[in-house]
Amino acid sequence: MPATGYAIDVRDLGVRYNLHLTRRTTIKGSLAEWVGRRQRDDRFFWALRHVDFRIAHGESLGVLGPNGAGKSTLLLALAGILAPDEGSIRVSGRVSSLLTLGAGFEMEVSGRENIALIGAFMGIRHRVMRELTPSIIEFADIGPFIDAPVRTYSSGMRARLGFSIATAIAPDILLLDEVLGTGDEDFRARSQQRIRDLVGRARAIVLVTHDLNSVSEYCNRAILMELGQVLYEGEPQATVEFYKDRVRKRKARLAEEEAAREAAGLPPPVRLDEVASS
Repeated sequence: MPATGYAIDVRDLGVRYNLHLTRRTTIKGSLAEWVGRRQRDDRFFWALRHVDFRIAHGESLGVLGPNGAGKSTLLLALAGILAPDEGSIRVSGRVSSLLTLGAGFEMEVSGRENIALIGAFMGIRHRVMRELTPSIIEFADIGPFIDAPVRTYSSGMRARLGFSIATAIAPDILLLDEVLGTGDEDFRARSQQRIRDLVGRARAIVLVTHDLNSVSEYCNRAILMELGQVLYEGEPQATVEFYKDRVRKRKARLAEEEAAREAAGLPPPVRLDEVASS
């Protein structure tokens, strides 16, 4: 449903993942799961919860936060890839997304064929994509690989082509996830200039990044996310400084805890990712 007066209107958004889906499954465990499913329906992880923000046409929003904060899940929901479990997302205008570098390609066909396929997926007329293809190929600058299967590309080449396609169609709303550092110095400069051009043409942009300088340079507003919620919203530089302060305090607290643990002769804490991989 189109938003009134906003490019993006997010209200009380919640997205959850089912924790029943584990890497290890046994017949006995599966039977127990089936029998006790009604008693364990609350075993969910909320990647996003009670998220509220609005983006006006012409705004560029930076999204900051540590790993696991829910930033990429937010972009997937904005792109329509994930459906909200709570709340609503209303988007006005054509959306183009580059969520993970080079994602969405058909690996067995060429880059040139992928340009046409992605255009068709986005609902762009074949004639329009055919006219845009030379400029997309020129901007990506991957040489003869444009006619080779995408499975032969390096991750950088896929990212360059993906960025070129995503930004060539002049979308109303552009979703970007860690793409401004893509490629060599020349390509980074050209990609940054293209983002500036999009901002200058009053396109709404959502930029997820760990590059704090990019938020200050390209965005006129920013939010800080932690544990699936919006912790802070404000001017880009103020949000960056708030984030830096939280990181400094967290590092100091962890250092104090580690020193106290060593003084008491206790072993280091077990990391969750080590448990999952054991």
